[in-house]
Parts: sequence; C-alpha cells; structure tokens
Amino acid sequence: MKRKLLALSLVLALVLSFALTGCKPTEKAPTDDNNVTNEDTNTPDDNDAEATDIKVGMVTDEGGVNDQSFNQSAWEGLEQAQQELGVTAKYQESHQEADYAPNFETLLDAGNDLIWGIGYKLADAALAAAEANPDTKYGIIDSAYGDDTPENMVGVLFKAEQPSFLVGYIAGRMTETNKIGFVGGIEGEVIGSFDYGFQAGVQYAAKELGKEITVLSQYADSFSDAAKGKSIATNMYQQGMDVVFHAAGGVGDGVIEAAKEQNKWVIGVDRDQSDMAPDNVLTSAMKRVDIGVYNIVKALKDGNFPGGTTVTYGLADNGAVDIAPTSDKHVPADILTKVEEIKQDIINGKIEVPVNQDTYDVFVEGLK
Repeated sequence: MKRKLLALSLVLALVLSFALTGCKPTEKAPTDDNNVTNEDTNTPDDNDAEATDIKVGMVTDEGGVNDQSFNQSAWEGLEQAQQELGVTAKYQESHQEADYAPNFETLLDAGNDLIWGIGYKLADAALAAAEANPDTKYGIIDSAYGDDTPENMVGVLFKAEQPSFLVGYIAGRMTETNKIGFVGGIEGEVIGSFDYGFQAGVQYAAKELGKEITVLSQYADSFSDAAKGKSIATNMYQQGMDVVFHAAGGVGDGVIEAAKEQNKWVIGVDRDQSDMAPDNVLTSAMKRVDIGVYNIVKALKDGNFPGGTTVTYGLADNGAVDIAPTSDKHVPADILTKVEEIKQDIINGKIEVPVNQDTYDVFVEGLK
C-alpha cells in the first residue's frame, strides 16, 4: 500500500511540475527543401523592414551558395535586401549546367518577381527565361547583352581588373622571391580581366622597384574543384612563388588551404576572405556582387527597375570594387598609401588597366 501511495505521489508531482513550468515536447527544427531556403528564414523579422509582397530568387552556378565567393556575395546582397527592404528571398543551387534552366523555371513557378542568374555561365539560360517570360524581371551577374537586352532584364558588370591591379601592385611590392602566381577558374573574359589586371599591377610595382617579377597563370577549368585549386597552388608555392592570387570561385578554397599548409601568402577574391586564413590572406580583390544585387532589388521596390540596360561598377562607385578593409593587417602602411594614389589615378583615367592580352601588351610596352 505504501508503494502505491509513493508511486501516486510521484505521478502527481510530475503533473504539477509540468503544469507550473509550462514544459512541452521539443519541436524539430525546420529544414531546407531542395536548395530553396526555408520559408521561415526568408521572412523579415518583426524588428526589420516592413514586409512587402516582392519575391526575389537567384540561381547559383556549380560553386553553390556557400562558395565563399561571388555566389555567396550575391546571396548576402539578397539577405540584406530581405532585412532592409522587406522582400522575400530564395535561392536554387546548380550542380551542373543542365540545372540552370530547370532552376529558373522553379523560381518562376514560385512566383518570384525578380530572378537572378549568378555568373556569366548562366547567361544563355537567363536570357532564354527572360524572353519566354516578359512579365517577370530578370538579372544576370557578369554578363550583358548590349542592345539586345530585353526590357524585363538587367545586366550587372564589375570592372574586376581594377581591384586586381591594386592587389597585383601589393603582391609585386611584397614578394621576396620575385615569383608570383595566379589561379583562374574557367578561361573567359571575366576571369581574364582579373588575370591581366593583376599581372599589370605586378609589373607596375616591378617598374617602380626596378626589378623583374614573373607571374605564372594557370586555370583549373572549374569553379568548384577545390582539390584541383589546392594542387595547382601547392605546386606554385613549391616552385618558389610566395604570393598567389585566385579568381576561381570554390576552387579558391583549395588555393587558400594550400597557402595555410605552405605558410605562404594568398590573395582572396570577390569577398574579404581574410576570415578563411587570417595569417595567410594578404588582401582580397573585392567585387561586391552583393552591392549590385541589393541596388537592383531596391530599384525594383522603388519602381525604377533598369530593364533593358547594363549597370557597370568600378572603383569610383563607393566600394563596389576595392581591396579588402582588412588589408592593413599584413600590408605595410606606406604600400597602402601608394595604393590609394594608384586608385585615384585609375579613377581619373591616368592609369588604364588592361582587361585582355592585347591591352596588357600595350600597357607593358608603356612601362618601358
């Protein structure tokens, strides 16, 4: 009898405890569904901007939304728009080229008002989607169609050669072996502008110092193969290159990992990548895709969507391209002072930064 009374007392105590504390079973956290970010995480918080009915989506290339580079920067721009402008944002990740068109279709079916293609590799799929759906707005990063741009579409370009020149100058001033490397993703006009702008900056520094500096460029034929990036960079470091700049999306993760293992300098791209290797990232050539994306979303909300045009950002555009703000951690103050002077010379047209082999040859000839 005593045991029954004791058991009954324990049950009553537990019931009373739950009643007083309001305990309830733990609910399972929501998960993402097919790359599209969870609805709960895409609705602005009560403390943020008042929500609107504007929906914006983006399609990544194979690098994915967490590539630490231009895809991630684009998503950060949409996240900012979500917080400050009250729009709803989603993304679709592509794992291969065949995913582009279906991903655009998925975001169209979801009722998005503006759909982005992130990177020039999506240019054809984005244009086809825009032409097939004139009532929906589209944007493309790193590509443009000139006079053939549909009225419901905008192209956004960045003068990537300009910040590349600046980090090239820094590399030229700081190399001790006079051997510098460049790792590119896939050859083309966009990555070529990084490459030749960087080489031009190195040679500008070499001229100033009165010495010869060699630059080796190698391409990974990928924007996602980090292992290949690491292999290329490791080989460069072992050949005596003490500074390597990458413009290769997710491939660059491997380049940065190689710099850490070899304890050498690496230069990041698109975003300030110093957080990936604080002791080895010398600086970063920033191409603020987030700024371009945010500005277009804001224009859409304000009723000023620049359809049928191409918007281009350079050093003159308030930080849309520049070197990373953390550069002063490793780059001496006198070099950064000179970088600011060079920046103004580029803005004023005194220095014309090359974007391809032909313009690079002209630039180097002018240094003689």
